[in-house]
Amino acid sequence: MKKIILILILIATSIYAGDVARKGTTGAEQVLIPVGARGIATGGAFLANITGLESIFYNPAGLDVYPQTEAMFSYVNYLADINISYFAIGTSLGDIGSIGLDLKTFDFGDIPVTTETFPDGTGETYSPSFLTIGFTYSKVLTDRISIGTNLKIISENIQNTNATGFALDAGVQYRFSEALMIGAAVKNIGSDMNYSGQDLASRTIIPGTIPGASSGSYEVITEGFQIPSFFQLSMTYALNINEQNNLMFAGAYTANNSFEDIANLGMEYGFMNNFFVRGGYNFLFDNSSEYIYGLTFGAGLDYKLGGEVGFVFDYAFRDVKDFPTANHVFTIKLSFQ
Repeated sequence: MKKIILILILIATSIYAGDVARKGTTGAEQVLIPVGARGIATGGAFLANITGLESIFYNPAGLDVYPQTEAMFSYVNYLADINISYFAIGTSLGDIGSIGLDLKTFDFGDIPVTTETFPDGTGETYSPSFLTIGFTYSKVLTDRISIGTNLKIISENIQNTNATGFALDAGVQYRFSEALMIGAAVKNIGSDMNYSGQDLASRTIIPGTIPGASSGSYEVITEGFQIPSFFQLSMTYALNINEQNNLMFAGAYTANNSFEDIANLGMEYGFMNNFFVRGGYNFLFDNSSEYIYGLTFGAGLDYKLGGEVGFVFDYAFRDVKDFPTANHVFTIKLSFQ
């Protein structure tokens, strides 16, 4: 099994090497925006050991590691007054594995409608609707290996024009011991998308006819675009200082298919498994000065409300270059054993 995992990692790395020449050729960029305060605070580096509903985005192999019923809500104050809401729910099916459902939506606010005739606005407004719906299945195969996959539907609507696509994530986690873990995931492998709809239709005068006497209609055919796929490889080392204090360090390599590759670094300090302080950093292997993201940090509280009910509150801050209002992320989770 170890040999199979290593072969898959080598193949995926060779296929999904960063290609800066393809910048700007993909769409559906919303699938790249991370969710979950813990994952964001640690720089997205904990693919090897992330578990529960937060693993759906980072590495779906972690959903079944600790079987339970769980609900999660996360809110991101993103760039340019865009807000992101994320909801997920999952449960264990016993020996069959664990399943989860997730929904990510975007709130763009009201945008003025402009036309060639009214470039300053018609007085009307619209709000695009971007959402991603996913279904996840995860299974612990042995005490060391877990696998998972997430199938998602991506939908973008701008007034009466829309595009829909399908994508697949797949991941694996391998635990050498309680202290050392590796993880790998392939993200956003799916169909091309293209826009269509009545807003792309237009009427025109047929050449060679008298204006007003004859006209025709046509619809603009848009060019399809790919969903931004990438591959990630991660390693986590856990250091148990004593019964009350522990540290975890992680590093990840993100091989993008349409822009530069990224290094992800993260750490987490835990006190009595109840209070956590986290930090992370991301940088490009090439053209690092062009990357708008960098430092991340946050904190979390994990509290048992009763014998079988757990409550988690996490916060994360993500520094964004040239944007005075950076990303603030809040996550609430409830779990039932």
